[in-house]
Amino acid sequence: MDTLILAAEGPVNPVIPHTSEIILGLVAFLLLLFVIKKFVSPRFEALYEERTAKIEGGIEKAEQAQAEAQRALEQYKEQLAEARAEAARIRDDARAEGLQIVEEMREQAQAESARIVAQGQHQLDAQRAQIVAELRADLGRTAVELASKVVGESLEDDSRRRGTVDRFLNELDAVAAPASK
Repeated sequence: MDTLILAAEGPVNPVIPHTSEIILGLVAFLLLLFVIKKFVSPRFEALYEERTAKIEGGIEKAEQAQAEAQRALEQYKEQLAEARAEAARIRDDARAEGLQIVEEMREQAQAESARIVAQGQHQLDAQRAQIVAELRADLGRTAVELASKVVGESLEDDSRRRGTVDRFLNELDAVAAPASK
């Protein structure tokens, strides 16, 4: 009889499930859908929002960092330009100071040279005066000795001798002065 019941139902298709399996599968699917909608989906939504906030925050932070880096770059460029201007000013000041030092050294050297020349001239004049005085004294003694021999009288008297020597030297200077002009 069993065979009859089975035959009465008709041929069984193995691909199409029984109605009870479809209902049970539908109930399980709806139950799974409810659990996913109630518990899992809000968690995923919260994670997505958190992730989105982090990404947007990261983008904002990156934009802020980029803006700050741009400001720092501009500030660096300004400082670099100021440093270059300062370096140029320092170089110009150093050149001017160097020229001033060279000029001062030149003036000092010229002053020292003039002082040395003046000192040498002064020494020459002093030596010349000393030599002239010594020559006058020698010439005076020699003249007194010669005059004593020529005149035959002694010129030992100081005042006489001095007068005679001075007169002789003045005459000698008068003769030598027109010849040197």
